Amino acid sequence: MTRGLRHSAIVSFCLTCILCISFNTIIARAGTLQHLAATHLGADQGVFVEAEDGTILAAQLDARPVHPASVTKVATTLALIESLGDHHRFDTQFLSGGPVRNGNLDGDLVVRATGDPFFTFENAFLMLRKLNDLRLHEVKGDIRVEGPLIFNWKADPEGRRLKRALEGLDGGEAWRSIGMPHPQSGALTLRFLAARPQQTASDMLVQNRSPPLTTMVKALNGYSNNVFHLLSDRIGGPQAVEAIVRQHLPSTFSSEVIITNAAGAGESNRLSPRAAVAILWELRKKMRKFGKDLPAVLPVNGLDAGTLKIRLSDPRYRGCIVGKTGTFGSVGASALVGVLRSGKYGHVAFAILNSKVPVPEAKRRQDAFLRALIDATEAKPWDYAPEQKSIFEEAQVN
Repeated sequence: MTRGLRHSAIVSFCLTCILCISFNTIIARAGTLQHLAATHLGADQGVFVEAEDGTILAAQLDARPVHPASVTKVATTLALIESLGDHHRFDTQFLSGGPVRNGNLDGDLVVRATGDPFFTFENAFLMLRKLNDLRLHEVKGDIRVEGPLIFNWKADPEGRRLKRALEGLDGGEAWRSIGMPHPQSGALTLRFLAARPQQTASDMLVQNRSPPLTTMVKALNGYSNNVFHLLSDRIGGPQAVEAIVRQHLPSTFSSEVIITNAAGAGESNRLSPRAAVAILWELRKKMRKFGKDLPAVLPVNGLDAGTLKIRLSDPRYRGCIVGKTGTFGSVGASALVGVLRSGKYGHVAFAILNSKVPVPEAKRRQDAFLRALIDATEAKPWDYAPEQKSIFEEAQVN
């Protein structure tokens, strides 16, 4: 054998050895994580952990669909952003249902709504202040709603709850949020006479444009607000969410995604751990196309207000998880899904879907496994700082 051939053979042998050692190391680490999953979560509980290159680090009952509780909202987030775009805003307009003379509206106050899920007391009072600037104080007709009105997290199809707020009969604490005292004298409130209205809508008086969609779903995911179910109606409801999400997943996962309530409150929702992880990856892919990442739409543990604020909040683990909790005790569901920034594997997605375990015990098991997972993968905190501005301040009132 010539010296050149001998050298090539030695190099090839060394490379083969290195590859074998690396592969065996990955297998050993994955075996360790598999053991940690069984130890901390229980062998009868569903979990799936996957590195961004497709390496499966732990899989246990990963194809078994169980109730995901509010983890459903991750699927709904993907479907909403897919359908509407990250910058979509919802408009709520107040229009005059007749002429305005000397501070009186001779007709109805028409509310033209488009299903803004974040239209709250604060937004209504900012609009009311604009009406006051127009010197409008009395409505001879009533309030009349056109389109889907959601007010303070609930459907308000006839505008009765909104009307009480405009009359100064509800939501008084929100005045302080917008930097104004409660109008005890009624100077800023509207008076409705509920006389026979003029049934036409003409000039727009004031408009509220919601914050961008990503800003809203970020806050709604943080507090796990069930207004997600009403919000899904803007894209066709839970059935549309299910169909859109299934399109993003392998066909073999289709039976593992069942969504009948877009907020996760329905008893028949089902999701498997591996499908939940696949949805996380698809959501991240979508956000990165917009130049953003998952913290733009999902809360970060120990930092963002809401259900993840007190989870793994000690300094070593704070900020390491961007994800979503889910709890539905009456059906035995407790879940936690998310993504880590790992020093060993790059980004790592996980889904823990506990079933028929008491909620406090399920959370204890989840936290124990995630501490071990963070340590084993050398995960580090996300480069992220929470937004300090109140979300209603990102709405546009004009």
